[in-house]
Amino acid sequence: MNDKNLMENILLLEKGVCDLYMHGSVESSTQNVHQTFKSALNDSLCMQDELYSKMSEKGWYTTEQVEQSKIDTVKQKFIAQQ
Repeated sequence: MNDKNLMENILLLEKGVCDLYMHGSVESSTQNVHQTFKSALNDSLCMQDELYSKMSEKGWYTTEQVEQSKIDTVKQKFIAQQ
């Protein structure tokens, strides 16, 4: 397993952790439990952002620039569905 694969796996796990904390926050029965999950979620989101940034710096997680016309087309599609 190389560094890229390892980072991809860690990022995937961190996204899963974020999902669990989000659901824990939504389903919590008391304010104290809600705040605890919310805090853990925020920490995990920060970790996910750091992982993404490191991967992006190395060229392992690339994004592409989209033309404004394509964005407008998708936007109109969703507006028409309302």
